[in-house]
Amino acid sequence: MAKLLIVEDDESVRTLAARALERDGHDVTVATDGAQGLHTIRQARGGYDLVVSDIRMPEMDGIEMATAASREFPTLRIMLMTGYADQRERAEELNGIILDVVQKPFTLAEIRARVGKALSCFA
Repeated sequence: MAKLLIVEDDESVRTLAARALERDGHDVTVATDGAQGLHTIRQARGGYDLVVSDIRMPEMDGIEMATAASREFPTLRIMLMTGYADQRERAEELNGIILDVVQKPFTLAEIRARVGKALSCFA
C-alpha cells in the first residue's frame, strides 16, 4: 500500500482516480488545485510515495506545484496528467522532477497500471 496524493480540479476525474487507486489498497488524499496540493505536501513534509496531479488547474497549475514541491522535497515522486498537447510539452521541461505524464481521458485500468508502474520503479 502506498500513500498517494491526487491533485485535480475536476471533481469527477479526481473521484474516479481516487476510487480506482483506493481499490488497489492505496491510502489516497485529494486536493482540488495546485495551491492546495502544495499545502498538503508541505503539511505531510513530502511524505507521499507518489503525487498524481493534473497540469492545467486554476490558481496554481501542476507544473508550478511540481517545481515548488521538488525544490522543498527533492525525492518526492510526481506524475502529471493532462488532456492538452501543449501542456504535455511544458511537462517535458521537468525531466528529473516528474516520472510520467498520463494522457486524459484515461481508463481506470490505465491509471491503476501507470501508478503501479511508477511505484514499482522505486520498490
